[in-house]
Amino acid sequence: MKGYTKPLLIIFLVLLADQVLKTWIKTNMFLGQEFKMIGNWFIIHFTENNGMAFGLEFGGEFGKLALSLFRIVAVGGIGYGLHYLIKHKYHRGLILNVALIFAGALGNIIDSVLYGVIYGYAGLFHGRVVDMFYFPILQGNFPSWVPMWGGEDYIFFRPVFNIADAAISVGVIIILIFQKTYFKEEVKEEIGPNNEIVED
Repeated sequence: MKGYTKPLLIIFLVLLADQVLKTWIKTNMFLGQEFKMIGNWFIIHFTENNGMAFGLEFGGEFGKLALSLFRIVAVGGIGYGLHYLIKHKYHRGLILNVALIFAGALGNIIDSVLYGVIYGYAGLFHGRVVDMFYFPILQGNFPSWVPMWGGEDYIFFRPVFNIADAAISVGVIIILIFQKTYFKEEVKEEIGPNNEIVED
């Protein structure tokens, strides 16, 4: 179990926080209900989506089923990758961030696979993902001279998301930022004929 303790702890804590909050939202708010946490830019807004992170989705019942099955396969692959990274002692930061991504993916799988059955509105694999965090920090209209969007309303940040989405995003972003550190190749050193160090 050496090397597994911290990744497993991260996975457990993310899943616990994600599912506790989703359950509270689902059982204490009605769809579309919201309340303001900090002014007009941090809002708890109860919404559900049939698809991927931040409300993106595939259409139709088949699309929903395909997405749920794809998620299961993907999280299995991420889990195997996490095990491989730990076993081969990759950079600790990489391992912990992959654990974040795994936990987030698993959190949303629980919704899409089980929530329809638990809450009685759909069958297995057809549940909807519960989202609640809404940050409309900037709102306004595009100037008329802006191509395509001139005169239209804009909101930043428009997508509503959950803890699982945030865990996935944080894990991916940190890996991208520190990829040179995480994937740095080890330099092999050999002793040359004159006792000098030779690097391959």
